[in-house]
Amino acid sequence: MNDDDTPAVPLRLLAWPPLPAALDEVLAAAGIERVAVAGVDDARARLHPGDTDLALLDAETLGESAGWPTVTAVLPVVLQTHLAPAAEGSPALWEQAVALGVQDVLVPQPAPSPDLALRLRAAAWRHAQARRARLAYATDLATGLPHGQQLLEHMSHLVALREREPAPMAVLVLRIEGFATAAAAVGAEAAAVLRRKFAVRLRAGLRASDVVASLDGERFAVLLSWIDAPTDVAPVVDKLLRSLRQPFVVAGQPVALALAIGARCYPDDGREAGQLLDEAARRAAEAPALGRDGHANRLERGGPAAAANDDDGRP
Repeated sequence: MNDDDTPAVPLRLLAWPPLPAALDEVLAAAGIERVAVAGVDDARARLHPGDTDLALLDAETLGESAGWPTVTAVLPVVLQTHLAPAAEGSPALWEQAVALGVQDVLVPQPAPSPDLALRLRAAAWRHAQARRARLAYATDLATGLPHGQQLLEHMSHLVALREREPAPMAVLVLRIEGFATAAAAVGAEAAAVLRRKFAVRLRAGLRASDVVASLDGERFAVLLSWIDAPTDVAPVVDKLLRSLRQPFVVAGQPVALALAIGARCYPDDGREAGQLLDEAARRAAEAPALGRDGHANRLERGGPAAAANDDDGRP
């Protein structure tokens, strides 16, 4: 019980290696449920948002598994190291641990420390607070879309779920050309409106279950979280290209954009969220942008062109 006699919030802990009996008793008395796992990859396979609150893993596995980024993105992780107590503050160990998202490092003692349960709960609180802080700044105010980091966290959750129930999904990265030209032609404020209209049209061309994010000023990402097969991606790309290459009306002028799309599929092209997003971005960067050879060039020459009207009814 806490000082105010309020029961502690239950905590579920994935533990590797198995906990010593004395430590297990201390955590049980503190209301922490313990679940034994067989290592980082097993912990990753057992992840389920809302099911698990914390992972207590052996420092010897630090960085050895490709599953570390997924685990630390979803869970607060505490390391237990078998180094001598004086090495708990080892800069090298802490530097590597913090880089991977670890919240704390523990050195097993002959008798469990009375504040051990509190340290574990504090790690969970820090992780939750950091996530709330990220989410508070995770929205692109110009478009109302989440930023890339929020998309990456959502992808990591889904990847963790798909370890149990494999199902394909895909991430697209859209690289846009034409925002800078629009800013020079119609002004920065109108170019910001153009970017917002692009985001609205992109969102409207997708299902409610798909996630759209803003990566930076000239790139957007789309997560197709539920597809039947990788072959479902090409029709979506074609649909987006047809829609988004149509000119926009901004400040009374038709403005066309060019875009390139890169796509990667889970699990065929990778099983790590960051890897999939990076590869899709690389493909978008290498692909030629399509669109300005049609509408854009004709408009730049001063010729007539029909423009898709995104001005809510204005001609």
